[in-house]
Amino acid sequence: MSLTPAGRPPAVRMHRAARIEDAVHEVIERRLRQRGWQPVITAYTGYGAPGWARVMARVVLTRRQDAAKRLEKVRGWRSFTSSPVHNAPVRIQIGDQVHETRTDRSGYVDTRVRGDLEPGWGKVRLTTEGAQPVEAPIRVVDPAQKFGVISDIDDTVMVTALPRPLLAAWNTFVLDEHARIAVPGMAVLYERLVTANPGAPVFYLSTGAWNVAPTLSRFLSRHLYPAGPLLLTDWGPTPDRWFRSGQEHKRNTLARLSAEFPHIKWLLIGDDGQHDQEIYSEFAHAHPDNVAAVAIRRLSPTQAVLAGAVPGPSGTPEAVGSGGKTWFSAPDGAGLWSLLRDTDVV
Repeated sequence: MSLTPAGRPPAVRMHRAARIEDAVHEVIERRLRQRGWQPVITAYTGYGAPGWARVMARVVLTRRQDAAKRLEKVRGWRSFTSSPVHNAPVRIQIGDQVHETRTDRSGYVDTRVRGDLEPGWGKVRLTTEGAQPVEAPIRVVDPAQKFGVISDIDDTVMVTALPRPLLAAWNTFVLDEHARIAVPGMAVLYERLVTANPGAPVFYLSTGAWNVAPTLSRFLSRHLYPAGPLLLTDWGPTPDRWFRSGQEHKRNTLARLSAEFPHIKWLLIGDDGQHDQEIYSEFAHAHPDNVAAVAIRRLSPTQAVLAGAVPGPSGTPEAVGSGGKTWFSAPDGAGLWSLLRDTDVV
């Protein structure tokens, strides 16, 4: 690679779509500030271990009178009506230590900071100029923990009976969260897993946009799923492509978790509607020491067709071997638990 006179690699030219998006955001942000809109911090649940924490949040502009309403139940499209604040300085206080970072081009903060937190649930304090301070919950994983759960969301813990091409748009822009349907038995399955493994972390990994994180969090809480970080993505242009790849987001996140928690064996839970099986299989082959087993929720023939997949067998629960790992398959949480409860996975 050629270097600039200063000895640094030349800056990579961003994709045209990203440049257009940045220009639009700049114009909108300037005009909204002129109208008196103020920054608001939306804090997401982070995670970490004693000595460090991954902190995730977003800074956006909104009407001051609308700030409190951001925490209330709203339809998905409303979460896209605010403007991100680019390059805003954000102070992160974790215990007695204070760190400073800046938001990215879409207003997000995603950074790893040092700090001492006890295993269990902790919190960090986030501040930026002009906004009310907020606290972000942090799931602190005990270094002695050997088991954890990574779960998909759509078609795994909740179902929307729509064709796959319409599902993302419907879930994001239209659907009231109370219209989402919980998959039978899955919340009970997760609760039994964490009861059998005290302190086991639960991560919810999805290709959904961060904008709907509050809606998803309320859904999971209302249906009694164990609390845990949501690991979502930012839709839209990236520096090198039109749109982010949901599959790459999942692959990269799984690899990151295996590096951050090398001592944990994960139970990977997904469905057979799209790419979970492929992604989990790749991960199990690449990181065999980080996978306890794979549990796949088998869609009904109708759900499989809507998801754009080939309908699988609709018989009894089954356990099969694949990639050196046991794969459990059943249509609901009760079926998966009947397979898991008598194994050394739990």
